[in-house]
Amino acid sequence: MATKKYTVTLPEELAEAIRTEVGPGGFSRYVTHAIERQRERDRLSEAVDWWEKEYGEITEAEMAEAEAERREIEHRHAELARSRRAADEAQEPLPGAQTAESGASRKAA
Repeated sequence: MATKKYTVTLPEELAEAIRTEVGPGGFSRYVTHAIERQRERDRLSEAVDWWEKEYGEITEAEMAEAEAERREIEHRHAELARSRRAADEAQEPLPGAQTAESGASRKAA
């Protein structure tokens, strides 16, 4: 993506706090990411507005149901990640441990 310099006015304390956090050269990347996220939120808000005009306002019950579903999905993903880590750890030999293959190759040599 082509880039172009722009001049914007920001509160000094905010800009300096960001510069301190992101280090040299990271300020533009941080601001770009923040603007991209805001555009995503704006589009999402427009989509929600359209949905509510078409089908009526989203109720508290629907929000609670969606939140419960999100938590369940998050829980399943966390369980899956734990299972994968445990399987990976079970397959990795401990440092300095002799495996059957390494012992056999040493005997053959």
